[in-house]
Amino acid sequence: MTTSFPMNDGNSAYSYFNNSQRQKELIDASKDMVRDAIIGKLDVEVMLSSSHTFRIIDLGCSIGPNTFHAMQHVVDVVKEKYHNIILEFQVFFSDHVENDFNTLFRSLPIDRSYYASGVPGSFHGRLFPTRSIHFAHSSCAIHWLSKIPKELLDEKSPTWNKGLIHYGTSNIEVVNAYIAQFEKDMEIFFNARAEEIVPGGMMVFISPFSSYIRLVEFFGSSLMDLVNEGKLDESLVDSFNLPMYFPSPQDMTKVVEKNGCFSIEFMELVYPKSKLVDETDAKTFIINLRAVLEGLLINHFGSKIAEEVCARTLLKSEEISTWMKANGGKSRQLFVALKRK
Repeated sequence: MTTSFPMNDGNSAYSYFNNSQRQKELIDASKDMVRDAIIGKLDVEVMLSSSHTFRIIDLGCSIGPNTFHAMQHVVDVVKEKYHNIILEFQVFFSDHVENDFNTLFRSLPIDRSYYASGVPGSFHGRLFPTRSIHFAHSSCAIHWLSKIPKELLDEKSPTWNKGLIHYGTSNIEVVNAYIAQFEKDMEIFFNARAEEIVPGGMMVFISPFSSYIRLVEFFGSSLMDLVNEGKLDESLVDSFNLPMYFPSPQDMTKVVEKNGCFSIEFMELVYPKSKLVDETDAKTFIINLRAVLEGLLINHFGSKIAEEVCARTLLKSEEISTWMKANGGKSRQLFVALKRK
């Protein structure tokens, strides 16, 4: 059963709507690559032989203006390439059923040039009719797992992730459990997209890379601080793991080739400029991560503990800045462009 992990909703101080600057950096940094993929690889005239309706889906759209900026860019580039064809655009925004679609559409640009609709449901499985989508886009979503690998909770297993909330500093058995779950999810995901995307249609992914692994562990250290102070039962920490796996180019190549329905047009680990990374702005980074993780923390530990964990992690900003300066290096993200065979 797929578990839902929506971002902080609404328009509050710690909402995703107001705290997704890092995600916007990822989207902005990929715009030239998205444009190159569309200009160089997309053939609308072949796909739209009997219709002038071009359908786009943003998978894992969350809330706020970022998704609209990304979709408007796709629309603008397709229009630029096919300026001699009158196209009608339909854009669909997909996210968890619990996603705050009301806030999402309140941020919709007034001057939009396309029809927009929300599609509740997990993006791993089927969402649309057969051969109905021409372009699929996903930024900062492909790394979310549908569920936690159950082996991580087995005290008798070498995959028991005791005292940790992610795989960054875990043993190889834990890492392999995350990889196995990612591969299972991607098998379902690619089978669904292979049915939905028309031959010649494209799919683009943008995913953050390894630096996030260490950053989320600062939340784990705050949880263990509470355990050491006797304010939290350690078993609660042992039973909590973040459902995220940040794939490498090798991971993505493996799942795409196993599916066999898509060709890899571009795949690159890129180093885009990041104001947050360059300025080692740990405070903004942690608040951005709070907007992403707080719902998970509340669901497992309750709102009081979640609030304290987030507050304590923010107090580690100086330590996190020091780590970013020493180890963060350049911002990294994975860009992948695929074409339906």
